Amino acid sequence: MTDSARSESASAAPSPSFAVVSRREKGYQRAAVDTFLARARRAFEEEAEGIDSSDIRGASFPLVRGGYDIAAVDAALARVEEAFAQRERAAVVASDGASAWVGRARTDAQVILDHLSRPQGHRFARTGLLTFGYRVDEVDHVAKRIVRFLRDGDALSAEQVRQTAFRMQRRGYREEQVDALLDATIDVILAIR
Repeated sequence: MTDSARSESASAAPSPSFAVVSRREKGYQRAAVDTFLARARRAFEEEAEGIDSSDIRGASFPLVRGGYDIAAVDAALARVEEAFAQRERAAVVASDGASAWVGRARTDAQVILDHLSRPQGHRFARTGLLTFGYRVDEVDHVAKRIVRFLRDGDALSAEQVRQTAFRMQRRGYREEQVDALLDATIDVILAIR
């Protein structure tokens, strides 16, 4: 193959949608990300059912060497999630009125506050004696921030909640329960934007 043929075939290949990490590093599998985002784009543009903001938030991709930069994809997913959330809010407001939307957000916020009013160390179910879960003290710290946001109006962004990470400990809080509450908190934050 001549040099000009190589450069033509290289220019014909589609450029990656996001920055790509080195072959030594792991990133999100490119095909999985591209497929998911294409599906989300179609659903958004066609206002089709089947995908919503919670689906965007829950998206996960295999990690592979030389994949897409994780931070870049996560930032894009956050923007897509917010676009879906705004559309969902507009649909409810158009059909049921703004008071219905505000009422739903208030109800969701109260459920979160009620859950987090439990004593420290007892806010979520714990894992078994030999099983790891989220560190209790770290989750309780984040829980206090969420309570201050919902009750007192302290600043807390959806991005801060999305980026929350916990170390693991034996007899820690059950991951699925904590994750569900964080998702519900993000829903409330996006609802009141």
